[in-house]
Amino acid sequence: MVERAARVPVMVTQHPDWQLDELASIGRENLDPEHVARYDDKEDAGAAAEVALLTSLGYGPDSVLVDLGAGTGQFALAAAASFGRVVAVDPSPVMLGRLREAVRRQGSRLEVVEAGFLSYAHQGTAPDVVYSRWALHHLPDFWKSVALHRIRAMLPAGGLLRLSDVVFSFGVAEAAERIEAWCTAIGHDETQWTRAEAAEHVSDEHSTYSWLLEPMIEAAGFEIADAVYSEDRFLADYFLTATG
Repeated sequence: MVERAARVPVMVTQHPDWQLDELASIGRENLDPEHVARYDDKEDAGAAAEVALLTSLGYGPDSVLVDLGAGTGQFALAAAASFGRVVAVDPSPVMLGRLREAVRRQGSRLEVVEAGFLSYAHQGTAPDVVYSRWALHHLPDFWKSVALHRIRAMLPAGGLLRLSDVVFSFGVAEAAERIEAWCTAIGHDETQWTRAEAAEHVSDEHSTYSWLLEPMIEAAGFEIADAVYSEDRFLADYFLTATG
């Protein structure tokens, strides 16, 4: 069983006028009702496997979990059935509209908050786990670092950040060839994302290299307990432990 550390409340802070507008940087598709309506059909978050993995680590009915960038809530809804308190956080009112419908339909205990990495202010018992899948890349690197520091402040020492994202674990010299091949491969898989969506991800969003992200993770106060890179070197899954 996971030992619960002492809890430290997270204070609400006033945001300066120079802070990034997360809604503006969320990506056009995540504000498009048509895209959001088909999101669950083309994207499988592997929610059951993720919940089982966290359960195997000792998290359960006494655990508090925050899902940052929850989207339509595939994972958050599954987690709410297994963990004591789950908060789904996302800046997209369109995504959250669909999620709130699912919460009502399922009678879920899931809490839904319209906010982002830079604006969410956790209330109550601090989380044991912060979870984020395919969301951090909406922030430029400077703001990724800010977000990681905010997550670390939210967690007690020993708390877990489960982070998955589009992360390029290859060198700059390989980038053009690899990205072209990636976009082409996605375009040939008609059941999932289109080539245009893959290209838009690279051109408009802020996925970064593993060799830039990982020093940011460590500088924010996390130990990289495990890192798994996809065979094509485009995805990374991390288990990060809050140090201190």
